[in-house]
Amino acid sequence: MVHRSTLVDYLDEQLGVASLSDYCPNGLQVEGRPDICRLVSGVTASQRFLDAAIEAGADAVLVHHGYFWKGEPAVITGMKARRIRFLLEHDVSLFAYHLPLDVHPVLGNNACLGRLLGATPAAPVAVGGTPGLLWQGELAAPEPVEALAGRLAAGLGRTPLVVGSGPETVRRIAWCSGGAQGFITTAADLGVDAYLSGEISEPTTHVARESGLHYLAAGHHATERGGVQALGEHLASRFGIEHRFVDDPNPA
Repeated sequence: MVHRSTLVDYLDEQLGVASLSDYCPNGLQVEGRPDICRLVSGVTASQRFLDAAIEAGADAVLVHHGYFWKGEPAVITGMKARRIRFLLEHDVSLFAYHLPLDVHPVLGNNACLGRLLGATPAAPVAVGGTPGLLWQGELAAPEPVEALAGRLAAGLGRTPLVVGSGPETVRRIAWCSGGAQGFITTAADLGVDAYLSGEISEPTTHVARESGLHYLAAGHHATERGGVQALGEHLASRFGIEHRFVDDPNPA
């Protein structure tokens, strides 16, 4: 068992929350019961995820996508009200970490993708003033982009969309989890053979073709399942609590 405040302090320090400017508050977003024995993690604090977490006996939930995003209405009505009311009624805390869970050098989404790719050395690159938001490295051996896409499909449970006109084999690769297709020009400037992220926009294909690299859109949700699981397992080991990952599948 761990006290809620102990978990808050540990997570904020380990994830370097104070050093990052983000689009949402990172840390404890909804306060529940003080003692935590069972932690349930997931990518997004959707209602389906919350239902499953309560069914699993969660004292607290840990997610990558929480609430209170910049630019959204500040009022607590509708869907947001229902979700928050549900957490309060069940006395369950909500911990949410966005960019801190993308960039962490060991437990982050990008670190998990790097291990899946087998890319070394996994060198973080600062983008928009955020260190570690984009990563680059070399594959163990050159491989056709079709083979790389196959490995990603097996590891992520989703077949990536591949566009562009990169070299016959891929050796150097850059990646950023989630909706980071806009960083493709930064990746191209690094001279990589391929760039991997979660989503794709209309201009992405043209940039990939004209920059001479492959772009792999492997799914926003799929590329961000790794970090929250790694963090949850780390907390379970560190504090002797139970951890369970609950996936609310999302094709995006």
